[in-house]
Amino acid sequence: MAETVRQENKMGVMPVNKLLITMALPMIISMLVQAMYNIVDSIFVSRICEDALTAVSLAFPMQNLMIAVASGTGVGMNALLSRSLGEKNQESANAAAKHGIFLALCSYLVFLLFGLIACGFFFRTQTDSTVIIRYGETYLSICCICSIGIFMQMNFERILQATGRTFYSMITQTVGAVINIILDPILIFGMFGMPEMGIAGAAVATVFGQIVASLLAIFFNIRFNTDVSLNFRGFRPQGRIIRQIYSVGIPSILMMSISSVMVYGMNRILLAFTSTATAVFGVYFKLQSFIFMPIFGMNNGMVPIVAYNYGAAKPDRILKTIKLAMTYAEAFMLIGLAAFQLIPDVLLSMFNASTDMLAIGEPALRTISWSFLVAGICIICSSTFQALGNGMYSLLVSFARQLVVLLPAAFLLSLTGNVNAVWWSFPIAEVASLTCSLLFLRRINRKILAPLYEVQKQRQTA
Repeated sequence: MAETVRQENKMGVMPVNKLLITMALPMIISMLVQAMYNIVDSIFVSRICEDALTAVSLAFPMQNLMIAVASGTGVGMNALLSRSLGEKNQESANAAAKHGIFLALCSYLVFLLFGLIACGFFFRTQTDSTVIIRYGETYLSICCICSIGIFMQMNFERILQATGRTFYSMITQTVGAVINIILDPILIFGMFGMPEMGIAGAAVATVFGQIVASLLAIFFNIRFNTDVSLNFRGFRPQGRIIRQIYSVGIPSILMMSISSVMVYGMNRILLAFTSTATAVFGVYFKLQSFIFMPIFGMNNGMVPIVAYNYGAAKPDRILKTIKLAMTYAEAFMLIGLAAFQLIPDVLLSMFNASTDMLAIGEPALRTISWSFLVAGICIICSSTFQALGNGMYSLLVSFARQLVVLLPAAFLLSLTGNVNAVWWSFPIAEVASLTCSLLFLRRINRKILAPLYEVQKQRQTA
C-alpha cells in the first residue's frame, strides 16, 4: 500500500495571493539574477570583439536546446511530483523525483557526445567566417562537455519547487549566477593572476557556476526536503513513470526546442543582411531575458500550485492562481515595453555597440517590444496547460507562433531588402499566439476545471 502524506501541504490551504507571492518571489529574484548574468556575460564577451558576440549569439540555439531538455524533464517530473503530493501518494512522489534525476543524467550524456564531436559542424552550417567558427566552437564545446551542472541543477531545483521550497531554489540559482558574474572578467581578461582565456573563460565561468549551483541544490534536497525521499537503493527505471513524466515533459522540451529552431532560422535570415544584425538579435535575447525571466520565475511558483490543487480537486484556487499570475506577468511586460521604447540606445551601448549596431538595434528593440503587450498572458497560459497535464496545447501554440507564423513572416519581410521590416514578425507572431492560447484556455476550463467542482463536492461529502 502506498504511503500517505501526513499533513496538508501549504499549497492546498494558504491564501492564494500570499501563496503565489511566497512561492514565486524567490524564483523571480533568482531569475532576475540569472538574467543579469546573461546580460553581464554578453557585455564582457562584447569587449573581446563583435565576432565573439556573434559567435555566442549563434551558439544560443544549442544552449537553449540543453536548457529545453533539462527544463522540460524537470517540468514533467515537477507536475507528476506535485500531483502525487496533492493526491497524498508518497510512493508516487518519491518515484517521480528519482526518475527525474535518472532522466537528467541520460540527457547529459547526449550533449556530452555532441560537445566532443559536433560543435564545429554546427557553426559551419551557419557561417563561413573562420573567426566566428573558431570562437563559437571553443565556447560551445566547453558548455556541452561540462553541462552536467545545468542538468543536475534544474532537476534538483524542480524537486525543491514542487515541494514548496522555492527559497532554496533562489539560493542555488543566485549563487550560481553570482559566481559566473564574478568569474567572467577574471577568466576572460586574465585578472588576479589568472590566465587570459578570452571566450573560453566565459564558457568556463558559466559551467563552473552551474556545477556549484547543482551541488547546492543536491545538498538542500538531502538536508531540508522532508517531503521526498531520494534513496536510490533498489532503484529500477519504470517505463510507466517515464511515460508519465514525458507526457508533460516532451511537449515542454519540444516547445522550447522550437525556440532553438526559430533562432537558428532567424540567424540565417539576418546573416543575409549582415553579421551585425545577428549580433543585434543576440543582444535582444539577452535584454528581453531581464523582462521574461521574472515571468518564468512566476511560472515556476505557479505550476506546483496549480498541479497540487488539480490533484486535490480545488478548482477555485487554480483559477485564482492563474488570474493573479496573468496580472503580475502583464505588469512586468509593461515595464519592459517602456524601457525598450524609451532607451534602446542606452541598452545597446552596454554591449559596446558600434554605430552600425545602434542603427540596426534601436528600431529592432522598439519594434519587437510591441509583442510584450500580450506575451505575458501567453506565457502564463502555456504553463497552465503544462501544470494541468495538457502540455500538447503549449506545444501547439509555440509551434504555431514560432514556426508557422514568425519564421515565414520574417522570411517574407526580408524579401523587402530592409532589415527593419523583419522585426515586425515578432508582434505578428505574438498576436497569433494569444489567439491560440485563449482558445485552448477556454477548452481547458470547460473540459478540466469545470468538472473538478463535482469531484470537489464528492470528496467533501465522502
